[in-house]
Amino acid sequence: MADATQRSAAAQHDRNDERADDVVFSLENVSVEFDMERGTSRVVDDVDFEVHREEIIGIVGESGSGKSMLANAMLDAVDEPGRLAGDVTYHPAEGDPIDVLELSDRELKAFRWEEVSMVFQGASRSFNPTMTIRGHFEETLDAHGADRGVGMERARELLSDLYLDAERVLDSYPHELSGGMSQRALIALSLILEPEVLVMDEPTAALDLLMQRSILSLLSDLQEKYDLTVVFITHDLPLVAGLADRLAVMYAFDLREVGPTEAVVRNPSHPYTRALLKAVPNLDAPLETMQPIEGSAPDPVNIPRGCTYAPRCPIATEECRSTKPHFQAVNDGADHEVTCFHWEDADEAVDLDARAGTADEGREVSR
Repeated sequence: MADATQRSAAAQHDRNDERADDVVFSLENVSVEFDMERGTSRVVDDVDFEVHREEIIGIVGESGSGKSMLANAMLDAVDEPGRLAGDVTYHPAEGDPIDVLELSDRELKAFRWEEVSMVFQGASRSFNPTMTIRGHFEETLDAHGADRGVGMERARELLSDLYLDAERVLDSYPHELSGGMSQRALIALSLILEPEVLVMDEPTAALDLLMQRSILSLLSDLQEKYDLTVVFITHDLPLVAGLADRLAVMYAFDLREVGPTEAVVRNPSHPYTRALLKAVPNLDAPLETMQPIEGSAPDPVNIPRGCTYAPRCPIATEECRSTKPHFQAVNDGADHEVTCFHWEDADEAVDLDARAGTADEGREVSR
């Protein structure tokens, strides 16, 4: 079993190396702000981020960390009165890079379905209850000038790929489908125009654990069959660890740790990542080893000047409280980065030895 795990880790490392130079999305100094009566709320704080072509990357963080707003920024889908600033560049497989924030409304409509598509949490809110699932597919194809006959054949194939009875689902209304069936139908709809990138915002959060794992396994198969790039946003680190090639851990509106999944779960180097893992239930460890993260996340209207995790961090120093840390490489032989001045001391400050099984729970899901 150890040899198999090592081979899997090595294979994943090779895939990551191959993809690292092929960037499909790049974000530079991206921020999102909202004006409020008590001040300006900054819910994405100068994020720099890259997504590699044909990878699955998991963006993980607590509720309110800004991960969903980051996904909206990627598609220039921040609703007014929000203000989106920075550079968001999409690099198609062929042709020149696209400045997403400079696209017209008509261009954005095409971009959001034909290049990048998004799946939201809760399919019931995404479907029109008065229209059959077939009607949703046909309406989408017609709106983008796609051939309806060819498109519906693709719809049937996608639904079958997701282990659904295509004709039964197409003839059903949304309320006639279970939650798991609805979510899979929504995934199929999101892929009907053959986008290169699929952004998924907590797509399984409303489902039971068995259905979550089933959908993640099917998603892994879809990614390989259609050469998709998947950005998977979730609060559940162990669950997405079974799916993702890379993980990006988000805290207080910015990224804290980014790297190959194996590196992040086996050698978490930011105190927050380690605390997050320690707060996750683990059947292989005593209950008393599970510890909540003390304190609370900062107010987006009053973001601390230095490291935003400093008020909750056991190894914070005056440098942390006064100066914002930038990404630096973790010396573990992987493309693994962390925003922490004292990451080398994190393993002693937040001990994970008793919870070693946490990292492996998710790896069983689909890889």
